[in-house]
Amino acid sequence: MLIILASLLIRTLYIAQRSQDNFGTLLAAGISAMLGFQYLENIGMNIGLLPVTGIPLPFISYGGTSLLISLVCVGILLSISSRQLSPADEEELRVQQQ
Repeated sequence: MLIILASLLIRTLYIAQRSQDNFGTLLAAGISAMLGFQYLENIGMNIGLLPVTGIPLPFISYGGTSLLISLVCVGILLSISSRQLSPADEEELRVQQQ
């Protein structure tokens, strides 16, 4: 399960890095930070390093609002990802800037 959560965080950071505009980059980075904080908080609570709080584990813990917000965040990430430049377009843009 930790591998799945880590791969999701890595993918969100990859989407943030490849976004076309600053707003998409900041939005994807914020979503990544939100999910990452919730994952780290829950892992810390289970290990006993952090105090027990009421933060639900995204996509896993029971809670309708948390699940809804997590799914909306993934939808936003998919929207940002679908508007990324292709590698060929990136190379063409680099050549034009030089």
